[in-house]
This record gives sequence, structure tokens and C-alpha cells, in this order.
Amino acid sequence: MKNKLLSVLVTILCFQVGIAKPKLPKKIIFLIGDGMGLAQISGALADNTVTNAFERFKVIGLSKTKSSDNYVTDSGAGATVFSIGRKTYNGAIGVDSNGKEQDGLFEMLTDKGWGTGVVVTSSITHATPAAFYAHVGSRKSEDEIAEFLIRNHCDVAIGGGIKFFKDRKDKRDLLEELTEKGYKTIADSSEIKPIDAAKLIYLLAYDGMKKKQDGRGDYLKKATEIAIHNLSKNEEGFFLMVEGSQIDWGGHVNDFEYMKSELLDFNQTLNAVLDYAAKDKKTLVVVTADHETGGLSLLENKENKNTFKVNYSTLGHSGIMVPVFAFGPGAELFSGIYENTEIHYKFKKLLKIK
Repeated sequence: MKNKLLSVLVTILCFQVGIAKPKLPKKIIFLIGDGMGLAQISGALADNTVTNAFERFKVIGLSKTKSSDNYVTDSGAGATVFSIGRKTYNGAIGVDSNGKEQDGLFEMLTDKGWGTGVVVTSSITHATPAAFYAHVGSRKSEDEIAEFLIRNHCDVAIGGGIKFFKDRKDKRDLLEELTEKGYKTIADSSEIKPIDAAKLIYLLAYDGMKKKQDGRGDYLKKATEIAIHNLSKNEEGFFLMVEGSQIDWGGHVNDFEYMKSELLDFNQTLNAVLDYAAKDKKTLVVVTADHETGGLSLLENKENKNTFKVNYSTLGHSGIMVPVFAFGPGAELFSGIYENTEIHYKFKKLLKIK
């Protein structure tokens, strides 16, 4: 009888451990290396001259990236799934496969009183950041995408894109309109500086930002730190999306050194974010890609077997799975292999959003 009772107690204990609820984060920093697959990470960080931020993660998963109309996704569909949790067609921004607007994470978080923000090395109206606050049928509609910031679902946006706010076809000055909505707005292509504002639109380039190789400096790290500082004023919590946009751009032109410099910049920013999260202990950090770009492979270099030869198979995207890395409260949810839509639902579970 005692043995049976012990067996029951052990079974109950194991069951309870198996369904232990994940710790809930107070803040989420979601970093997207656009076009970043395992080959990009492996190649860019092969020389071990910097701290490899990706080696700091204990929880790793794989995400399936196909869109609703193509096995090989684009950034519009690839980022929209993170925001609305539904597969959609290539080129879509914040709409489902029927072109219908769906509430995204930023709208849901605004309702919860959380702060929201994006930091990118593209324009802030580019496909990936746009998917978090805008809802349009085509990623090319950047003038229209910019107008969605007036809805107040994105508190901080830092990147390029002055042309979509001050040099528009309709002649509207959206920065002036955003100022009237309570935003601090800056259009300045000089070096980024700390700005203390709960609502901030900070534009540092006419369109996309400079390449790292062309003197962008440590903009991405500084901009991320500014966004964290400003969003931290929100007592409920915050969700910040940070994109290494030009990892993808280097892949599209099959320029390994361009891609490498962008990924090293992303790695530096990621290390700073992980340092913050390790100290804070309330911040979940999730890193992934919307897709892989270039079909990159690292082949044997017979002339120097300690290095590799770079091989690209396409100027476009590929359909291979991409890695997902997680650190902090709730990280355990992100292990395994799953559709990219699941990242949205994992966030919602941790945010207690039905």
C-alpha cells in the first residue's frame, strides 16, 4: 500500500513539474536579424575576436518561415506573423491572407498599458517594423504606412525614413501631426543622441540608414539603449522590436563582408541587451529571423583549411528554417520546432493576452 501511495505521489509531482507555469516577463525585447540564418551567424562570428552573443543562450528553437502563398516568404509576411499570428501573402503588412486588417501585438499591448517601440537600420516604415504598427495591403505603400503612427500604437520609433514624413506626395508634414499627438519628433541625420521622451519618433536618414561599412558607427546599440531607457518609464512594461535590417541587404547582393559587418553590429547590440536583461531579471529576450537570405553556405577552402569559401545560391530568400534564441523569464517556451506564427502565441501566453 505504501509503495502504491509513493508511486501516486511521484506521478503527481512529475505531472506538476511538467506543467509548471513559465515565469512572466515584465519587459520583452524581440530582436530580428533580417535574412539571418545559421550560416550567416556561423560565418560572421567564425573568427572569435568578439563575444558571440548567440552562445549566451541556453534555449534554442527552429522556426518554419513559409508564407500563405509561397514556400519562400518575404519580410512583409515574415514579420506580420509575429504581429498578428496569421500566415499571410508575401508583401502584406499587418493584414491576413484575405487582405483584412487584424489587430497586432502593439494594439493589444497598448490596451494593456504597455509601452511599444521599434529600432531599425532601415526606414521605420520598412516591411519588418511596419508589420508591428501598420495594416496595408502592400509593403511598398510607405507613405500610407507612416500615417499609422498617428494611431498611437507605437511609442518609440528610431531609424531612417524622413522622406515618408516630410517629403510626401500629399505634402502633409506627418512630423508636425505627430508632435500634435504628443510625440517628440526629430529629423536629423547627424549622430544619434539621448532623447528623454515617452513618445519619440527619431529619424536619422532620408530613407534607410547608412551601411555599417560606410560609417554608421554604433548607432544600433545606442538607439536600442535610448529606446529601452525611454520605454522603461512605463510602469506596466514594454515590448521593443530591434531589427538588424541590413543583414538581409548584404545577402541580397551576395556581399559577405557587407552582411558580416551588419551581423557583427547586431551581435554587439545583442550583447548589450543580454547584459541589461541579466541584470534586470524581468526581461525576456527573443532573437530570430523572418527568413534566410542568399542561400548562404560555407564550403571547404582547400587552400586554407582553417577558413571557408563563401557560396551563395540566390540573390533572393530561401525557405530553410531559421533559429530562435531565448533568454530570461518565459524563455523555455521557445524551444522546439514550430511554425513562425507560434512566436506570436508564445508572446501572448506570456503577456496573458487571450
